[in-house]
Amino acid sequence: MHVSLGLASIPGKLDQYVALRAYGLNTIELDVKDENGRIGFAAHAPALAARIGAARSYYDARRVAGLVHDAGLYLIGRVVVYEDPVLTEARPELAIQRSDGSVWRSTMGLGWSNPYDRRVWAYNVDVATAAARAGFDEIQFDYVRFPSDGDLSAMVFPGRRSEPKGKTVARFLAYAAGRLHPLGVRVSADLFGLAATRDLGVGQVPQRISRYVDAIYPMVYPSHYGEGEFDITDPDLFPGRTVATSLLAFRRAVKGRASIVPWLQDFSIQHTYGQLEVDDQVAAARRQHAAGFMLWNPEGVYTKEALSGPSG
Repeated sequence: MHVSLGLASIPGKLDQYVALRAYGLNTIELDVKDENGRIGFAAHAPALAARIGAARSYYDARRVAGLVHDAGLYLIGRVVVYEDPVLTEARPELAIQRSDGSVWRSTMGLGWSNPYDRRVWAYNVDVATAAARAGFDEIQFDYVRFPSDGDLSAMVFPGRRSEPKGKTVARFLAYAAGRLHPLGVRVSADLFGLAATRDLGVGQVPQRISRYVDAIYPMVYPSHYGEGEFDITDPDLFPGRTVATSLLAFRRAVKGRASIVPWLQDFSIQHTYGQLEVDDQVAAARRQHAAGFMLWNPEGVYTKEALSGPSG
């Protein structure tokens, strides 16, 4: 299950999540660098992160790794790559820009770093390396893509290469794996749920990415699919069918080159989700031979009874 920086900073909160091992929890995914460009720990963070004010003291990385491992759990560090308002504010030359040289921003007003700039690659992998050396077992790259919202026509990419976006994203992940695998950690990436079904224009191509990572985490939240997707009138009302159909597409695209572990919906948007809906998704993941599952809830409130799955 996912744990944000804010939750990790609350005294005793991580202990509460670790205690869910009694319900079947075996993995915690903790933000190392989040959507706002903040890094969860200050000690041993890259020098650039300290200079621009990105490195914070939400938690002690080594202590957290020890706590999680002492409980027999696996620890994944989430590193948000290209959406990074802290880095782009401090170093606008590393940002996606507008034609006048100013920082391009998404609909939410957030700056994105330039996917073509190898200095951006190095910065993010330096952050990941710090987490790996602190004891994290796996680094999971999120927002490892081009922007999908805002005035996309206004984006300017300094140093842009003449290559498909999917190749750019895959090259970054190959670089990241080349630096992280020697440290003994696994490398993975979060992908949109429809990335295996069509070209979304953001550079997420499972066929390419799976050559370089150990695992792919498709975000197959049923509420995020439009009406009629997969010939399902309302995908949010049929969570199991939606998850199964999406994962089948990923299995066909990846062809066993990387493990597939879906992010499942443990929150409510259009329809109320409880244990029945989460169980339905878990069962679908198992039918599609997924290598486990992860639960996402933005507020960190999880259906603990679903952790062991429907047959638990």
